[in-house]
Amino acid sequence: MLTWLQRDSLSFPPLSKALREPNGLLAAGGDLSAERLIAAYRHGCFPWYQDNQPILWWSPDPRTVLFPDELHVSRSLAKVLRQARYQVTFDRAFARVIQACAAPRDYADGTWITTPMQHAYLELHRRGIAHSVEVWRDDELVGGLYGLAMGRLFFGESMFSLADNASKIGFVTLVEQLKAWGFVLIDCQMPTQHLHSFGARPIARTEFTDYLQRHIDQPDVASWRA
Repeated sequence: MLTWLQRDSLSFPPLSKALREPNGLLAAGGDLSAERLIAAYRHGCFPWYQDNQPILWWSPDPRTVLFPDELHVSRSLAKVLRQARYQVTFDRAFARVIQACAAPRDYADGTWITTPMQHAYLELHRRGIAHSVEVWRDDELVGGLYGLAMGRLFFGESMFSLADNASKIGFVTLVEQLKAWGFVLIDCQMPTQHLHSFGARPIARTEFTDYLQRHIDQPDVASWRA
């Protein structure tokens, strides 16, 4: 039975109570306060819902992750990277990135990055937890992604691209920088062929939570604006 969260409590049910179908649905309700979102990621779940739904919280099993050491860059993308067509920055335009990620897609009806979701992650950005990657062509924002950094873990949320390979270049640049900072895992949440092409793979939820317990409280050594 699905657990309904109370606004006066930040606790979540054990991840073992997540449904098998749909895979990983753990709870519903609550709110999108910064405190609840932080508690959710620390617990091993994340919000994902449409405008006409209550807030839904997920912890899929298996969990799709990317280990920075396992990043795969295709020959064609490596060639584009060497050409240096774009400039990549971090935390220079978070609001613009999340708005672009929320824009309508040709292959999807609506967006899960609702206006309340945008406001919630903007607050996490103000607190130094949520971060953005921007990809520029001259002075035009043509791609990017955003997510959360907690300890030595990065929780990816969404990406967008308005030019060939723009989001791919942003993602590869992020992964290489996270590796240099000593991050051990990038949470990709759900499987996609796009992420698998970079080396993302599924791990058991129990293994994922083990990484949470061991690395989420490690010192943050990242210098995002540098």
